Amino acid sequence: MTNHVYKQIELVGSSTTSTDDAIARAIARASETLRNLDWFEVTEVRGHIKDGKVAHWQVGLKIGMRLEGNE
Repeated sequence: MTNHVYKQIELVGSSTTSTDDAIARAIARASETLRNLDWFEVTEVRGHIKDGKVAHWQVGLKIGMRLEGNE
């Protein structure tokens, strides 16, 4: 990683299964329309409780995209 410049975006992935699934869903969806995704950072984890159990996970992410022409 020499002399790279990155653009950073924020996303929230969600899942009824797990935090890992929420992260994977957010990255998979972002990769459908964005290029050069290089890294992610989890910034927050939250969820929805229903009947005393976790019903839904939400994971906030920062994703770094390497800008082109900067190799």
